[in-house]
Amino acid sequence: MAIRERLSGNEAVAYAIRQINPDVMPAFPITPSTEIPQYVANYIANGKIDTEFIPVESEHSAMSAAIGASAAGARAVTATSSCGMALMWEELYVAASDRLPVVLALVNRALSGPININADHSDSMGARDSGWIQIYAESNQEAYDNFLQAYPIAEHASVRLPVMICQDGFITSHGVENIQLLEDDKVREFVGEYMPAHYLLHEKEPMAVGPYAVSAYYMETKRAQREAMKNARQVILETAARFESLTGRKYGFFEEYRMEDADYVIVLIGSAAGTCKAAIDEIRSATGQKVGLLKIRVFRPFPEEELANALRDKKAIAVLDRSEMFAATGGPLGAEVRAALYSAGSRAEVVNYFYGLGGRDITVDDFKEVYAKLERLARTHERTDMYTYIGLRER
Repeated sequence: MAIRERLSGNEAVAYAIRQINPDVMPAFPITPSTEIPQYVANYIANGKIDTEFIPVESEHSAMSAAIGASAAGARAVTATSSCGMALMWEELYVAASDRLPVVLALVNRALSGPININADHSDSMGARDSGWIQIYAESNQEAYDNFLQAYPIAEHASVRLPVMICQDGFITSHGVENIQLLEDDKVREFVGEYMPAHYLLHEKEPMAVGPYAVSAYYMETKRAQREAMKNARQVILETAARFESLTGRKYGFFEEYRMEDADYVIVLIGSAAGTCKAAIDEIRSATGQKVGLLKIRVFRPFPEEELANALRDKKAIAVLDRSEMFAATGGPLGAEVRAALYSAGSRAEVVNYFYGLGGRDITVDDFKEVYAKLERLARTHERTDMYTYIGLRER
């Protein structure tokens, strides 16, 4: 029987870490992820797990220590947000290029400046090309479920890449929701023991990790990373299928909500999906307008073909970014989705909006307005607001 609880997203991730019992957790506090290492440290102090907790002097040191532990053959985890992740920047690339299955609990928060402690995706989107697998959650339940799936994906022999499990700061990290937890023994069986084939402390196999690569070797390492990221696609789906058989909760690259007959679709990532679903239900009930949502769960590797297939027959699509890219191509999610549709030869009208930057609210009425604009766009084919900021205070 599943365990029914009421937990915040941070508590849920910490609970998953306790159940997995990783070997090493180096961490440095930063809002809004601070509670995760705090809860884990309490578990350790109370003898509930035997993880080695390493209090470090910075987030750069936290990721450095996680890399060292993983290279030595340990299962490593850390947590951070925003500028803490920015301080890890160099080490993010090291972890990925060294093919180390570190797991990072990232509680999304806006990057400075100006200083802001609320949710947007500028931290993780800034690291979208670092070589990490990225999986996002809408709810506390998804944050917990995604974390349980992280190690089986990261440690798979055909993948061996680090994974960041992302959730929206304060919205899910501190908001309390009803949640279903698995029993400890089921988690241990699902995640399994970590048995690396190669590691620094293997006494019969002297080796180096992350040595200097001259030009004759560097490109091949990048190609190997690309192949691992491609392999991750199938492993992610296989892991999700195993998780569904265990829990009944189904996951894939993305979730489709009322998409079967939808003409007008919003594509987004994260917690705002719940508000969008409420808007969809109200619109369909009031007017019968065929509106739907495609919520991205896996952003890296990006599910280009599957996404294009899901959107191929739609009349108009709005891609909503919770992060700026300061480029003529719109936001990071917008650029990816539009490229996928272009490659597939889609004729759908597509616009890219920005929302929720620095934690700004997005409401049911905001989503209704987006759908109204999509209907108008499909009818007139006149794009007047390709890069609109939703909820912007205009003078």
